[in-house]
Amino acid sequence: MQPNTLLDAILDEAGISHAGLAAHVNQAGRARGLALRYEHTAVARWLKGQRPRGQVPDLICEVLAARLHRPVTLDDIGLGVPGGPGSPHAGSLGGFVERATALWRSDEQQRPHVLDAPAVTGTPAVMPVWEWENPPEDVDVSRGGRQQVTEADIEVLRAARAHYEQMYRKAGGMATRTRVVGFLNSEAAPLLRGSYTDATGRRLHRATGALVAIAGICAYDSDAHGLAQRYFHQALRLAKASGDRGLGAYVIALLVNQSLFMREYRQAVAFAEAALRTAGRHITPALASDLYAMQAKAYAHLGDSGGALSRIRRAETAAERIRRGHEPAETGYVQPGLVNVQVAEALLSLGDLTGAREHAAAAVGTPAHDRGRVHRLAMLSTIELRRGNADQAVATAVQMAEQSRGMESQRLRDRLRAVREHLVRCGSAGTAEAAELIDGALRVPL
Repeated sequence: MQPNTLLDAILDEAGISHAGLAAHVNQAGRARGLALRYEHTAVARWLKGQRPRGQVPDLICEVLAARLHRPVTLDDIGLGVPGGPGSPHAGSLGGFVERATALWRSDEQQRPHVLDAPAVTGTPAVMPVWEWENPPEDVDVSRGGRQQVTEADIEVLRAARAHYEQMYRKAGGMATRTRVVGFLNSEAAPLLRGSYTDATGRRLHRATGALVAIAGICAYDSDAHGLAQRYFHQALRLAKASGDRGLGAYVIALLVNQSLFMREYRQAVAFAEAALRTAGRHITPALASDLYAMQAKAYAHLGDSGGALSRIRRAETAAERIRRGHEPAETGYVQPGLVNVQVAEALLSLGDLTGAREHAAAAVGTPAHDRGRVHRLAMLSTIELRRGNADQAVATAVQMAEQSRGMESQRLRDRLRAVREHLVRCGSAGTAEAAELIDGALRVPL
């Protein structure tokens, strides 16, 4: 069950409260001979994704149409069938744009039913990837709107993506997400509803999709996994509209990473395989290396050492072919050392502590952005503790704690807590100092 952001948006436009809608629906029902007793709690359930029974969806349309002085359809309130309010791929591209922008608006307004929605699993999680892989394609994405979209407008979106990505790397997703979402609402939404040719529209959808992916990354980093997943699904739909298979594969890599976090290991393997298979020659060496490395981690968690080691070899081979300056902006996160830390995690799961330590040390010895360096130090500290090298683990943890100061990231806080827990259990010399430094980093308000 996914939040109904379209209904939320149109209620806001109509200026009607939850209790007000319930009362008007009850009144409209009486005119049809229905004895309805809805209250504001029922509207809250509808906003969370529950579908009203019987004639109630039509009554909602009737009430809102009278309020707005224009026709209102079931699709307008997110209750059209088939597809429902949760599928970013259902219906026309124009309908998708309205659902997408409604989500951005609800996120910016901090609607609890959107922020607290859980991630979907099973078929609802798989369908967006399947629909990206398979026909039909978007034959023509041109649109006629009020605002003429220019190449300069698209360049602004590209520049914004780069800006917010750097902000995320330095400050974390919790500090960055509100800014990205605000930009999507104020700048990207009017452009998607504007006027553009098919060629311009494809570039517009690509630039917007890359920016929406950043919003998803920031939501993931904030522990809002249902919201992050919806942003990733939106980005995948925008990638399909753009015709850029490489961008779609990048978005799937983000879904693979989230699947690993959610311990959906078989899904992670399958998603990565879908990206590699469908994008084919559009997969760059950097993206291929990351997809293979994440597959290796998934196989390792599943206890399949053969599958893990084969993917490690493929990841390392792909990494050797990376040529800086020949990669799209989105794969810039695949910096030198990233594959090493991914491989270290896979080997740690397989029990190969020597190999894991070798790769983790290589990752730490390679320059990385601030956020990436914290993760690398956390991995090396964990491995050193597992190997019984408490002094080295403590020294590495001290570096990690100092590097993490000022970052507003739930994922980094999780890593800090995990390392602190391991250090405390170890109880060797210097542990107290390292734990105190970690506590100091954790006390920074988010």
